[in-house]
Amino acid sequence: MIFKNRIGKFVISILLLLSLLGCTGDSSREIKKRAVELPKLSQMDPNGTLVLALGGEVSILNPILSTDTTSSAVEGTIFSGMIRFNKHLEPEPDLATHWKVSKDGKVWTFYLKKNVFWQDGHPFTAADVKFTFDSILNPKVNTVRRSNYIIDGVPIKFRVVDKYTVQAILPKPYAPFIVHAAMSIIPKHLLAGKDINRAEFNRNPIGTGPFKLADWQVGNHVIVERNENYFGKKPCLKKIIYKIIPDENARLVALEAGEIDSAGVPPKDYKRMWTIPSVNIFEYDVLLYVYLGFNLANPIFRDVTVRQAFAHATNKDQLISLVLKGLGSRADVPNAPVSWAYADDVVKYKYDLKKANALLDQAGWKLNSDGIREKNGKKLAFTIIINQGNKEREKAAIILQQQYKKIGAKVKIRVLEWSALLRIVNAPKGPKNFDAVIMGWSLGLDPDGYIIWHSSQYPRGFNFIDYKNKKVDHWLEVGRTELNRKKRKATYAKIYQEIAKDVPYIFLWYPRAVSAISKRVGGLDPNPGPAGAFLDIEDVFVIK
Repeated sequence: MIFKNRIGKFVISILLLLSLLGCTGDSSREIKKRAVELPKLSQMDPNGTLVLALGGEVSILNPILSTDTTSSAVEGTIFSGMIRFNKHLEPEPDLATHWKVSKDGKVWTFYLKKNVFWQDGHPFTAADVKFTFDSILNPKVNTVRRSNYIIDGVPIKFRVVDKYTVQAILPKPYAPFIVHAAMSIIPKHLLAGKDINRAEFNRNPIGTGPFKLADWQVGNHVIVERNENYFGKKPCLKKIIYKIIPDENARLVALEAGEIDSAGVPPKDYKRMWTIPSVNIFEYDVLLYVYLGFNLANPIFRDVTVRQAFAHATNKDQLISLVLKGLGSRADVPNAPVSWAYADDVVKYKYDLKKANALLDQAGWKLNSDGIREKNGKKLAFTIIINQGNKEREKAAIILQQQYKKIGAKVKIRVLEWSALLRIVNAPKGPKNFDAVIMGWSLGLDPDGYIIWHSSQYPRGFNFIDYKNKKVDHWLEVGRTELNRKKRKATYAKIYQEIAKDVPYIFLWYPRAVSAISKRVGGLDPNPGPAGAFLDIEDVFVIK
């Protein structure tokens, strides 16, 4: 999920995507598309610099602590995991040469590469792997990833077999483990015995990845440079500059001016960007959905009848038409159609103002002469928070504001800088200080939604809306330990059905990623999968 799993080099593209995202759909057939034209390797500048944009400030550069997409995008170039995922979302060796699983599925043995060094020259060993996972499991470490390594209340044990072999001993078989085993590894020799939450390391990271931190100017940029001692293929790029550009329109202007090399294409600019000769356009499905999430600790939203009323008052077709210019599809469940576990045989809330008003009447919210409903002296009024710079979400909030006015709800909109929004939703204790939020979840390769939906993940996990459902808790636990894919899919279908009835979110839309990338950039996958065109960052180059 978004902010969730470190999954090797896959995360570089999918997380960067979140700050650059655009959408497409059926209307793309109206556009005369051209083939991707990539420069040849012979044109490569061996000292070239790629310039990318981030939609928000980098908050921390420690992969076990970070919770935001911008930090994770940069971390993906600095750190490595034992495994990585290819464009087909299949696991491949990274720091590990190979791995074995016991017949009972409970013991995973990873054989690590030798002669791998941290960027300060210290050798990488199995002790670093054990230290990383033990740190995540340490309750004193402020990580939201702990539940990924606890099965039915029992933590996974990590054991050093020898200098280059490590074992994970599971209390029972655990289907998502292969994804979580790709967690980026942090160095024991720099962090052992220290308060990881406040370590200087978090501002000056040392990894084993293809790039190392060169400069970090808060509010302006982050620069990484080639790690000349990288254990894998030597990166073609000398440097990558990440510019902090929160506004998506400003990112597109910067791309067209040659100031950055890639930008997401907003729906309003989709047709026009196909006419720009200096860029290549890449389109691909992604594991992502956008939603309106209710803070269930707020008295207004504790009543499921009220939430169902808002679901009926939400005209998703209008949102997709006005916000995405028709270039998107309706979402109804917490998964994406590209996932093998996707199932949408759930209750769907047809746009029906008569039904919405009847439900609010039933819940005791009476319409006043001022057009605003009231119950026990309290107005039906709340604020939606959104992140600065995301024009689609800003437009969606305005449209929802008008839609909900029709049922007697007064909605305010509060636009926050990305890190400020994160501080609110990720506050370590409840109740959280927000009413409702528009965000998107980038989903992991495994459909396990424990960290978002299980009641134990409030307030310190990603269940920041305080959702509680004993049936969902149970099925989430079952889904993690069921290895048969057909049975797992059936389990997640039950979860989706229950969540759809509860309406903790109003699922808004599924996007299709659209990125415009300068034609000076080569080494890209011309037909990218969900991980995006920048998946193999070591292969990416710019021309002289």
